[in-house]
Amino acid sequence: MQVTAYKPNLGDTVEDTGTRKVGKVMGYEGPYVQLRPIGGGREWDARPDDLRPVTEAQALRTAVAMANARSRGEWL
Repeated sequence: MQVTAYKPNLGDTVEDTGTRKVGKVMGYEGPYVQLRPIGGGREWDARPDDLRPVTEAQALRTAVAMANARSRGEWL
């Protein structure tokens, strides 16, 4: 049985299982997918094989956690 690799679209919210971070797909550079944290921040490159889609609930949970950390001055 052949497994088809997940191919995210621009703007999709995904989890990078290699770094355990959630981000939005911003683009593609060579063999990598460029991700940006929800709520903004520095982009990072992820291997396509390390990406998996997240549910809306997971994306919202991540956004709220980042907003809370930012309000406490823990994340800029």
